[in-house]
Amino acid sequence: MTAPPRHLSKCAASWWQDVTADYSLEAHHLKLLQAASEAWDTMQAARRALSDHGALTYHDASGNIRAHPAVAMQRDARVAFARLVRELDLDVAGAPAEAPRPPAIRSNRRG
Repeated sequence: MTAPPRHLSKCAASWWQDVTADYSLEAHHLKLLQAASEAWDTMQAARRALSDHGALTYHDASGNIRAHPAVAMQRDARVAFARLVRELDLDVAGAPAEAPRPPAIRSNRRG
């Protein structure tokens, strides 16, 4: 098991430890795992910013309603996290998919 990067949140570091204990990962997989962990932390930070702000929108200087910048940050981090987890192939083998998706990558399963 490889120690998680120090800058990760406790939640992301715990997930890192679980993943590295359950899967056989090579160096390039660890880079993907780090990126996924960072995306998770970014998504959570954006969620907290939105909660602190109290709304998904704000009025700009002209009075127009605009989306809070954290909305896009949260969305982008969520998409990045999902894609990175898929690339790592961390889904349970044989689990039913809710929607059609590209075939799984089965290169890092522990035997």
